[in-house]
Amino acid sequence: MLPETLRIAVAQLNPIVGDIAGNLAKAREARADAARQGADLVLFTELFIAGYPPEDLVLKPAFLAACERAVEEFAAETADGGPGVIIGTPLKRKSGIHNSIIVADGGKILAERYKIDLPNYGEFDEKRVFQAGPDLPGPINFRGVRLGIPICEDIWGDLGVCETLAESGAEILLVPNGSPYYRGKVDVRQQVVIKQVIETGLPMLYANQLGGQDELVFDGASFAISAQKTLAFQMSQFEEAVAVTHWRRNGDGWECVDGPMSKIPEREEADYRACMLGLRDYVNKNGFKDVVLGMSGGIDSAICAALAVDALGEERLRAVMLPYRYTSRESLKDAEDCARALGCRYDIVPIAEPVEGFSHALTQIFEGTREGITEENLQSRARGTILMAISNKFGSMVVTTGNKSEMSVGYATLYGDMNGGFNPIKDLYKMQVYALARWRNGTVPPGGLGPSGEVIPANIIDKAPSAELRENQTDQDSLPPYPVLDDILECLVENEMGVDEIVARGHDRDLVHRIEHLLYVAEYKRRQAAPGVKITKKNFGRDRRYPITNRFRDRG
Repeated sequence: MLPETLRIAVAQLNPIVGDIAGNLAKAREARADAARQGADLVLFTELFIAGYPPEDLVLKPAFLAACERAVEEFAAETADGGPGVIIGTPLKRKSGIHNSIIVADGGKILAERYKIDLPNYGEFDEKRVFQAGPDLPGPINFRGVRLGIPICEDIWGDLGVCETLAESGAEILLVPNGSPYYRGKVDVRQQVVIKQVIETGLPMLYANQLGGQDELVFDGASFAISAQKTLAFQMSQFEEAVAVTHWRRNGDGWECVDGPMSKIPEREEADYRACMLGLRDYVNKNGFKDVVLGMSGGIDSAICAALAVDALGEERLRAVMLPYRYTSRESLKDAEDCARALGCRYDIVPIAEPVEGFSHALTQIFEGTREGITEENLQSRARGTILMAISNKFGSMVVTTGNKSEMSVGYATLYGDMNGGFNPIKDLYKMQVYALARWRNGTVPPGGLGPSGEVIPANIIDKAPSAELRENQTDQDSLPPYPVLDDILECLVENEMGVDEIVARGHDRDLVHRIEHLLYVAEYKRRQAAPGVKITKKNFGRDRRYPITNRFRDRG
């Protein structure tokens, strides 16, 4: 007799790349949780046992062997009569190293399946380390239900994986994923799933990983689309959970009749929580006990301080003001007010002596030259050296605070304000930073450890931004207004638009040429920058890979 119901638990969890024992322990805990909720089956995410993406770790035979031992051990534990499992792992077989899943029940591995469509664009580089599965997969019989299990990219491409599963008798499609966040990604995923549901006529359950891994943030937001192309359930974004979904046979097909229906955050909240999660996981997974940052009284350091307190707690942030002769009283007050509002430790370390010491040491070499950017950069580099010294002495990771607008045009100092271990706002343009600051002043994000109320003083948001490296300096002395700059940069970076197209939007041609030139010549700086959270569809490093040596310019 065919089963009439199936309870599938979705394990939307935060694994750590390379922590095979820890990931196995997390899988065991999730399975026990699912068993208490009455689940028949637990669906884990892509390469869960290894952590995703494992990159070149899968080229190490010892790593592959350890992953396989772990899933074999886990499979044997299903002999206890509890739920079966679908879990992702790398497997080495005669056909190569595969991005795989195993299905286990009753103490045995029932089947293996291998990813067919290996992504090789943007942040993905799987063709470098994996081989595609040798054959299109068929469904797997689990307790009388024929399950199709395409793996992540298998539903995005045009290799016919889902169609083959449907044609060979699959009744439900279950998809383990490692899909990183970028703005608007939830809608993109749902449209991809709806397309496959239309083509196959089958309901699809999409389970996505959670957590930060270097520059990538996996946002969870697992969901299902019914055969009628409607949203059947929606799990939360940026939160770990094990949720049981109830499926019922309806005629010849299956429908999800019960499951969570969480609200997906709006744009600013989603971006802020992605930055917060990315920073938290980078610090915690790499074993830093706390962080330190330079608190200038400007918007970038203020938003980074708020993110650090929300991610880690006020006791794990040390904010340091590093004033020089050009630091205004306004900035001193704003920096202190922000630190006090956040409740973090606040120190003042004047930099006059080290800056003047550097200047004195260089007097003979610099004799006969004009004072300018070099001397300004000495201030930034003195600050960077002091922050790194605090890092070395106390084991605190330095949080870098440059935004994407500055990183795009090189408005940052190597070995100065670019120093640090991680940058939570690296992929946010300046105007987006302002938007997140205003949003944070009105809302404490879910899971945030910081206080409510105005944590970024209004004056920081309202005043003209300045590096304060010379008298009465503002950013607009060197750059166009940020709304103009950001629009040009989004055209050049995100959309790869030509100069003529950008000018047609109303921008000055000479200015566009200048910004394009600055973008290209700053590549060598970006190669030496700290990693940071990916927020846009095309971040520097993983997505946009341009040569340092490059003479191309669009002369349109």
